[in-house]
Amino acid sequence: MADDVRHMRRALRLAGRAAGRTSPNPLVGTVVVQDDRVVGEGYHHAAGEPHAEVNALRRAGAAARGATLYTNLEPCAHTGRTPPCVDAVKQAGIARVVAAMKDPDPRTNGRGFRALRDAGIAIEEGLLREEAMRLNEGFISRVTRGRPFVLLKLATTLDGRVAVPGRRYLSGKRALREVHRLRDRSDAVIVGIGTILADDPALTVREVKGRDPLRVILDTEARTPPHAKIVRAADPQRTVIFVARDAEVRRTNRLRDAGVLLATLPRADGGLDLGAALRWLGEHGVNTVLSEGGPRIAGSLVRGGFADRLLLLVSPLAGGDGPPALAGVGSPNALRDLRVRKLGDDIALEGSIV
Repeated sequence: MADDVRHMRRALRLAGRAAGRTSPNPLVGTVVVQDDRVVGEGYHHAAGEPHAEVNALRRAGAAARGATLYTNLEPCAHTGRTPPCVDAVKQAGIARVVAAMKDPDPRTNGRGFRALRDAGIAIEEGLLREEAMRLNEGFISRVTRGRPFVLLKLATTLDGRVAVPGRRYLSGKRALREVHRLRDRSDAVIVGIGTILADDPALTVREVKGRDPLRVILDTEARTPPHAKIVRAADPQRTVIFVARDAEVRRTNRLRDAGVLLATLPRADGGLDLGAALRWLGEHGVNTVLSEGGPRIAGSLVRGGFADRLLLLVSPLAGGDGPPALAGVGSPNALRDLRVRKLGDDIALEGSIV
């Protein structure tokens, strides 16, 4: 059992290497073990590329016959851009498969296990299931709820405000690096038009080595300036601007002409329908969203039940300015599985929103 746990933890670590890069696919890692020796391992790098099982089995070669295959997710049983992984597992002669969890994708959802059992392969399911579900919370959210998993990030003062006169950033260097690390591992980052007009952010990854997420702007009246950094980016089609269906045509046409992707939504909650925005993102293969919007966006996400986890970066400053960090949230919202970290002089509080 201890060896099983060790190999599954290795599969989970391998899977995590591709965070933010596999959507709409899940994060999957695989380890092949023969006589207590790892003979092959691999992970899914990106959509359209070979799956984790195939990468690991290729490395194992003939040593896979009679071996045990560890994977954090049930091998797929459907044909997408690549053939079903169950076929590769059977052809390799694997004797036993240990999987952390069932694949919730309706195209598989137990069919992979059944196909392997029918081929005489022993199946064990559930080892480190909670860790596996946490790793793929975005994929699970998209295929079961039709929307991405949303991490709500807020930087605040000790008195719960989001600004201090004369300072652009509340957070210190280490906290800023953490935010850029999260951008690298998220499919999309979302902000409101207020952030665009006030700060003109690029929403790119700079403090760590990584790749830029999809940039998503909630802009009810299409007020995003054509000269904004997110419009003048080298890849403007990686900028999605949501506007109201009845937004001024001249403004929307100007943004379309600038090359960004424009999508229209109904109005709700004094702005745009956030549920519709998240469903649109889910339909376009986005598994995870990092919200870096201000108090209004944050409050709307919490009130609507769309914020799944909260990351609060608290700076050792008092006398903040502006509205409360979660504007308009009247009822209590508890955090569970609370994690507290020190990032330089800042305190990071992170937990799931109940």
